[in-house]
Amino acid sequence: MGVNTEMKQRVLIPTEDQNGTIVAGHFGRAPFFILFDIDEDGSILNKEVRPNTGGHRGGMGFAHDNVVGFSPTIIIVLGMGPRGVANFQSKNIAVLKADSTSIEQVLDSYKNN
Repeated sequence: MGVNTEMKQRVLIPTEDQNGTIVAGHFGRAPFFILFDIDEDGSILNKEVRPNTGGHRGGMGFAHDNVVGFSPTIIIVLGMGPRGVANFQSKNIAVLKADSTSIEQVLDSYKNN
């Protein structure tokens, strides 16, 4: 039997809207998180939107603790506090800075390195 060596990334981006078009300005206060499963060729395999259930949005706990359960490998943000960054880095989840407020442009930039 062969071994599947395909690399898949799970990219999480905080978003202002349920359609996942606008990157939220601050990670913990984002109303939603959008997840993209991306294969090694840059093709989007799956897209899902999840509500932010963290304390900043009326829920429980910190958003950065809650989204670890979504199993992201990369998080792309416009802004995030140092506690969130440290939390993700300690779990080997990369945190990257968004270069646009358009999720489409952010994904294109990510796929093109």
